[in-house]
Amino acid sequence: MVEQAIYYINIVWDIIKNWWWVLLPLILYRPFVFFWLWWRFEDWMFQQKIVLLEIKMPKEVLRPVRAMEQTFDAIWGNLFDQPDWWEKWVEGKRQIGMELEMVSLEGEPHLYIRTNQSRKDAIEASIYSQYPDAEIIVANDYTTNIPSSLPNKDWEIWGTDYMLLKKDVYPIKTYSKFFEERPEIAKEEKRIDPLATLFEGMAKMKKDEQLWIQISAEPISINEDDFVKRGRAEADLLAKRPPSSKGKSIFKEAAEILILGKVEENKKEDLKLEQLLPPESRLTPGEKDVVAAVEQKVSKHCFKCYIRFIYLAKREAYFGAAKSIPLGFFQQFATENLNNLVPFSRTITKIHRYPILDFVRARRNFMRKRRLFFRYIKRMSPLFPKPGGTFLLNVEEVTTLFHFPGRAVSQAPSMSRVESKKGEAPPGLPMEE
Repeated sequence: MVEQAIYYINIVWDIIKNWWWVLLPLILYRPFVFFWLWWRFEDWMFQQKIVLLEIKMPKEVLRPVRAMEQTFDAIWGNLFDQPDWWEKWVEGKRQIGMELEMVSLEGEPHLYIRTNQSRKDAIEASIYSQYPDAEIIVANDYTTNIPSSLPNKDWEIWGTDYMLLKKDVYPIKTYSKFFEERPEIAKEEKRIDPLATLFEGMAKMKKDEQLWIQISAEPISINEDDFVKRGRAEADLLAKRPPSSKGKSIFKEAAEILILGKVEENKKEDLKLEQLLPPESRLTPGEKDVVAAVEQKVSKHCFKCYIRFIYLAKREAYFGAAKSIPLGFFQQFATENLNNLVPFSRTITKIHRYPILDFVRARRNFMRKRRLFFRYIKRMSPLFPKPGGTFLLNVEEVTTLFHFPGRAVSQAPSMSRVESKKGEAPPGLPMEE
């Protein structure tokens, strides 16, 4: 018995010894694809020139918030350029995106858009088309003004990435729910702009305190990730619409007659009154609003996004309660029946305390802060190099999170603004030859 077992073991070993290499392509395929694309992408990225645009708002922003949505619609079209097979696998090209950043540097709020140099003129044109009195300048990267590795003995940080609480086909609360853009009530409605509390909080930052908010937005096609299909399927489910069913074909009915030997009789069912009505008419007003919101979200251009913030300060100036400013800002967009932006538990710089493992907890917290800071300054996704941590927002949602409030909304005196309008040279001015 033992000899027979040894015999079969030897046979198996001979097979493994002679044919082990056959399994290598199957085992190494996924790692090879990952590292190949990473190598090609890095090579492509080193050839790109990135520019950081600072936007100085005019003293009075008289355009409605909807104008910013139109701006992002135009920017979507300017950025959208998906690589073909050769560009992706050989050149390493990726879809170009942008980072929308709202930053407070020691109490001075700033608005930035970071993108590829090749899209600079197109983005500027999109903004000027709706906000001709704005001023856009090329700025130095503010993240280079502090040490490149935080936290350290001089600096402390606190931050998190964000995720959606529900499926991303459900929208967050958008600007259209905060106020209506009617001239006769515009003054009252400006007071509830969601950006007002954020900029007021940013203006109250003290010396050696900074607050960084980053919204990455990469345009996607309507077919990417089956987003529209998922949204419509979710809307059908919420509306209790029956799944589409096709009748039997002639060939199938003929086969049933030949096999079963009889024709299926039509069965009459007593239909209740509610069954005679369309499913949508049986929904409550709240359920109808949810269905309409989902269908509206998937009907507009979308961006693949990730959102994060970091509060950082020198240790002697660090004030832990300051993190409530961005936390409260993002909480404004929550609704019970739709969606909500919540801190991403895998990246939030807060570890639950376990007395026995206090050293381990402190070390994990330190490493989370280091990773979060590194990914912010490098503008990387929350789980880089692994995929994930992103979600889809449409242009209306992105507009809600990032737009240009006027002075009537944000009274922060340190807000960077254009105090005078640009004008043309007066006619008849002598020109030097």
